[in-house]
Amino acid sequence: ELPFYCTHNKMFAGLPELGISNGEDLKETLTNCTEPLKAIDQFQTENGILLPTLQSALPFLDLHGTPRLEFHQSVFDELRDKLMERVATIAEGKDEDRYGKLKELLEKSFPLVKMPSIQPVVMQVLKHLPKVPEKKLKLVMADKELYKVCAVEVKRQIWQENQALFGDEVSPLLKQYIVAKEAALFSSDLSILHNFFSPSPKARRQGEVVLKLTQMIGKNVKLYDMVLQFLRTLFLRTRNVHYCTLRAELLMSLHDLDISEICSVDSCHKFTWCLDACIREKFVDAKRARELQGFLDGVKKGQEEVLGDLSMILCDPFSSNTLVLSTVRNLQELLSQDALPRDSPDLMLLLRMLSLGQGAWDMIDSQVFKEPRLELEVVTRFLPAMLSVLVDDYTFTVEQKLPCEEKTSLSYPTALPDNFNKYLQENRVACEMGLYYALHIAKQRNKNALQRLLPALVETYNDMASGDIFLHLLTAHLTLLSDEFGNEEFCSAVFDGFLLNSFSSKDNVHRHNLRLLLHLHQKVLPSCVETLVKTLEPSKQVPKEIEQDLEHLQIRNTLYKLQFGIAGLLHVLFARYHTK
Repeated sequence: ELPFYCTHNKMFAGLPELGISNGEDLKETLTNCTEPLKAIDQFQTENGILLPTLQSALPFLDLHGTPRLEFHQSVFDELRDKLMERVATIAEGKDEDRYGKLKELLEKSFPLVKMPSIQPVVMQVLKHLPKVPEKKLKLVMADKELYKVCAVEVKRQIWQENQALFGDEVSPLLKQYIVAKEAALFSSDLSILHNFFSPSPKARRQGEVVLKLTQMIGKNVKLYDMVLQFLRTLFLRTRNVHYCTLRAELLMSLHDLDISEICSVDSCHKFTWCLDACIREKFVDAKRARELQGFLDGVKKGQEEVLGDLSMILCDPFSSNTLVLSTVRNLQELLSQDALPRDSPDLMLLLRMLSLGQGAWDMIDSQVFKEPRLELEVVTRFLPAMLSVLVDDYTFTVEQKLPCEEKTSLSYPTALPDNFNKYLQENRVACEMGLYYALHIAKQRNKNALQRLLPALVETYNDMASGDIFLHLLTAHLTLLSDEFGNEEFCSAVFDGFLLNSFSSKDNVHRHNLRLLLHLHQKVLPSCVETLVKTLEPSKQVPKEIEQDLEHLQIRNTLYKLQFGIAGLLHVLFARYHTK
C-alpha cells in the first residue's frame, strides 16, 4: 500500500491542509532516514487507525494473508457510508443548529473534494445545505468535473445566479422536446385513434424532457421564471407553438408534484388546471366554461400582463384542439335547438379563448396586453353560414337513409355559401373552424362534403391549411375514406384539388403527401399511383426524409405491381387448367 500512497500524490493533495501526512511527506521521510523499515513502521503507527486494541489484532490478518490495504479500505468504506447516512439524518432532523454542523463538516472535508474516495461525502454535505457558501459554489462551478458530479440541489444554487449556464443546460432539452413533437407529426402510423392528440395530459407530462426540467427547477421560483422566459423568447423567435405546450405541461407537472411554492405564484395556475381537465375530456362543459370565464373576467387593471401567459396557454395546440372541437359540438347542439350562435354564452366564450390563443404571438411581441376583439361578422355571418353547411350535410345524410320510394331528386350542393371562402382567407378564428369542419366531415366519412370544402382550403388565412398539425390530422382522418380512393374523381379532389397545390414549395406538405400515399397506395387506382409518384419526385434538393419516403413508396408500389401481376398470371393459369 506504500507505493500506492507515494505515487498518487494528486489524489491526496488536500491532506496537508487537515494536518494529515500524504505521499510527499512519506517520500521525504524515506529520503532522509537512515533506517527505512523503522521509518515506515513509525509512519504507519502515526497515520493508521488510532485504536490501541487494533495493533495486537493486525498480525492475525497477516497470518490469513489479508493485505493491510484491503483491511483499511473496508474500514474506510464502512465509515464513509456511516458518515453519509449521518449527514442525511442531521439535515432531516429538527436541530436548530443542523445546518451549522453541516457547514463545519463542509469546511473540514472540502479540501479533499478532489479525492474520489472522500468526494461523495463532500457532495452529500453540499446537497443538504439549503445555502452553500458562495466561495464553495464558485469553486464547484469553475471545475467541470466537480460541477458534473454535484447534485441537482447544488446546481440549482449555481444556476439561479448564472442564467447563461442554466440556459446552456436547458437549451438541449428544449431542442429535444421540439424534435420529438415534430417527429410525432410525421409519424408513419396514420390512424384517427392514435394521432398527435391521443396521449392524455398526464401521460404527456411523463415525457423525459418535462420530468427533467421539473427536477432541475425543483421548488426554485427564480429558475421557473427563467425557463418561462426562455420559452417566451423561443416562441417569439420561431413562432413554434410547441413551446406553448411545454409551458402548460411544465406548470401542470409541478402541480402534480404539489410544488405550492411555484404554483401559488403563477397566476395562470388555476386557469391551466381547469383547462387541463377540459383537454383530458376533449370538451369544455358548461361548468368548466363558467370557471374559465371567471378567470378571464377576473384579470384586474394593472395585472394585464397575465394575459400574455394566458394567451400562451391557450395557444398550446392541445388547448386549441379542445376549444375548436367543443365549438363544432356546440354548433351541432344549436342546430338541434334552432338557436342562433350569438345566443350561446358558451360558444361566445370558446371563440373568445380561441381568439386570445391565436393572438399570443402578437400580444407577447408588441407587449400590449389586451384581449383581441372578435370580429362581429364571424358570429353574425360566418357561423350562420357554417350552420347552413351543417344543415346541408345532415339533410343529405338523412336523404340517403330513406327508402327508395321516399327519396327525392335532391343532389348534394357543390358551392359553399356566399363569403364563406372570404372568411377562411381573412379571419384566423373562422379559418381554424373551417379546418376542423373538414376533419369533422372526414370523420363522418362524408365524401361529398369533403369534395365541396377542399377547394376552399387551398387559400386560407396565413396558409393555415398547410400547417403540420392540420395535415397530420387530415391525413389520419382520410384513412377512414380509404375505399373512396379507388374512385378517380375523389382521388383527384383530394390530391390535385388540395394536397398537391403547394407541395413543391413546402417540404412539409411534400412529406404529408408521401405519408398518405404510403398508407393508401394499394387502395388508389394504379394509374393514379403512377402519376402521383412521378408528380412527387423532387425537382430540387429536398430533405433526406422526403427522399427516404419517396424511395419506400417506389419500392412498395413496385412490389404491389409485382404481386398484382403474379396474381393475374395465376388466375390465367388456373382458368386454362379448368378449360382443359
